[in-house]
Amino acid sequence: MINYLNIDRRGLPDEQNLPMKALLAASVAAAAMIPPMAALAQSVQTSTQLEPVVVEGEAGDGATGPVKGVVAKKSKTGSKTATDIKDIPQSVSVVGRQEIDDQGAQKVDEALRYTAGVFAQPFGPDSDTNWLFTRGFQATADGTYMDGLQLFSYAFGGFYVDSFGLERVEVLKGPASVLYGGSNPGGLVNYVSKRPDGRQRYIETGVNDAGNVYLGFDIGDVDGNGVVSYRVTGKVAGGDTYSDLQNGWRGFISPSITWQPDEQTKLTVLANYSHIDENHNGGSFLPYIGTVTDRIIGGVNYGRIDPDANFTEPSVDLYKREQGSIGYEFEHTFDNQWTVRSNMRLSAASINEVNVYANGWASATQLNRINFGHDTDATTFLSDLQIEGKVETGAVEHTLLAGIDHKYYNIDQVQSSALFGTTPPIDAFDPIYGAPLTPRVSYLNQDLTQKQLGFYAQDQLRFGDGWLVTLNGRYDRGWLDADNRSTYYSASSSTQNQTVGDFSGRAGLAYEFANGVTPYASIATFFNPLIGTDANGNLFKPEEGVQYEVGVKYVPTFVDGLFTLSLFDLTRQNVPSNVTFFTQLQTGEVRSRGIELEGKVNVTEDFRLTGAFTAYDIDITKDANPALIGKTPFIVPEVMASASVDYTFRGGWYDGISIGGGLRYVGSSWADNANNNKVPAVTLADLKLGYDKETWGVDLNITNLFDKTYVSSCQTTTVEACSYGEGRSFKLKAHTTW
Repeated sequence: MINYLNIDRRGLPDEQNLPMKALLAASVAAAAMIPPMAALAQSVQTSTQLEPVVVEGEAGDGATGPVKGVVAKKSKTGSKTATDIKDIPQSVSVVGRQEIDDQGAQKVDEALRYTAGVFAQPFGPDSDTNWLFTRGFQATADGTYMDGLQLFSYAFGGFYVDSFGLERVEVLKGPASVLYGGSNPGGLVNYVSKRPDGRQRYIETGVNDAGNVYLGFDIGDVDGNGVVSYRVTGKVAGGDTYSDLQNGWRGFISPSITWQPDEQTKLTVLANYSHIDENHNGGSFLPYIGTVTDRIIGGVNYGRIDPDANFTEPSVDLYKREQGSIGYEFEHTFDNQWTVRSNMRLSAASINEVNVYANGWASATQLNRINFGHDTDATTFLSDLQIEGKVETGAVEHTLLAGIDHKYYNIDQVQSSALFGTTPPIDAFDPIYGAPLTPRVSYLNQDLTQKQLGFYAQDQLRFGDGWLVTLNGRYDRGWLDADNRSTYYSASSSTQNQTVGDFSGRAGLAYEFANGVTPYASIATFFNPLIGTDANGNLFKPEEGVQYEVGVKYVPTFVDGLFTLSLFDLTRQNVPSNVTFFTQLQTGEVRSRGIELEGKVNVTEDFRLTGAFTAYDIDITKDANPALIGKTPFIVPEVMASASVDYTFRGGWYDGISIGGGLRYVGSSWADNANNNKVPAVTLADLKLGYDKETWGVDLNITNLFDKTYVSSCQTTTVEACSYGEGRSFKLKAHTTW
């Protein structure tokens, strides 16, 4: 039987997959090919006399390249075509490299803390996962993409991407099935990789006050004829962290090479190899009493658990990840201005993990613990073939897009834990390590494959000096095959198979006024296949539902800015709801309604402002437990707000000095679906001080300036439920270009 509890953890591969070592070798080989490829291109150019191609500063179409300041103008995420953000009939946010650096963010979830509609780091500073919620729904497992192709994860079989290798992070809010197939109905987060973009010579090094040090580099160039360009980014980091007992090292390298023989043809190959070897942080899997409230027993107040405390066993704790990917993006524009594109990526990851973590109170001061481990291999192969062109029918101009995409995901996983109640407890306020542990036994041994094939079409119609209609349609077919092998608890094995399919659609209407105001309205349906079984042993049906959205986008004519106001009503159906802790029925429905407001302005090149506000009304409208109907799901705060500023002084002795900062308000959330206990709201301040002088600079970022201790979220009020938010951190970095 498929274990539904894997949904919040992730995992997957099979013997037919490309071996992990071969894929990693291919990734490294791509980097080694760059110098000879450039030389070969020069030779070919000499013999064929091709016209030189000018490399543009925004990767050609402005939708994947660098963002000017904090204001992006175009995106591919909302339409799969290079479209002005104001013309996309859903809310879209873009965080560019400048904004990531201003914040001192070193993970994607850190970079999105100032983004409307996104709740980032709900489980605190998790070093190996970017945890994100969009419009109230978790996006980590099925709502994360890179370069338009999904980074799907199940159980522990996910893929980690270091933010240093990214040019921008884009958030499309609301359902995106009509473009991408099965995905999180609350929206998706698309990582956009750094690509070859002219000459790059950049090195960055930094350290935080915990003693974690890193070195990053970004090197690129173009051959003398402008035909071949390359870029190699990489980073190595290691040392201690803010959590007791946690240390380790990690690194990645991402080579890419572009061949562009003329203005109509372009091929980019992107590869990556990543390695992580560390142990686990503390601050999570903690009970409500002792984190949100004091631990009071028999009139004695024991206070609260130290946020830095770690209740693992250092002699066995480990987290190891070896990951690689290779893919390409190809496009060719014909003389009739129709363009064909083909995008592909093959990725593989091997993850080994052992962690002893808290599981509720055992006595007045001692915590129960779980001794858990897993070995997981995951492989994914994704492809997307598109054709785009423009036609006119009378006074209507059509931008047409049609495509076929395919997703293959496989996980081979073994999960194990010590028998319930056999792991020694530990004192929450004075932990002593080294107690003997009983061996772990397997409770899940599984090889699972999910495949999906989608056919989609889009028509963007312009007419009447300002009207824009967007129409989308898609059909998906999905297949699930699970081989459940014998475990300690079951000597038998079983197989399960499922085939599903459905249509999804989107219709949007907008009108662009001459003053830059664009009101819009849209309706979108979604289709999202699930992995799991209900209490009767039946495979889950796909989730489905609909969203209605209206809003206004404003691009001022007097300043470089973008403002978005959106109101939405999103209903998610076929949501699994608990019958017992271990069993579910697919009778649930959740409705998320809300308002999102976001503004970003480049007042000048040296003065940047951002602001965001989010307010939700999220309700459980159907559930196997009638008492929960009308309640609000745990974890997600219903109100969030933020504002940030960055200013660089010019002239005199202070030329190049910059100061920036921000305020983040995270509203209260419920700690349980019964809505009996709350997690308090918190207001956090961040500060940045910097100095840039021609080819070098230094920045100091302080997160949680006043070192507030707070709980970021809870998932119940009993066992492994609550997580502390990130405490104060000092991050100092120096960088140089040449």
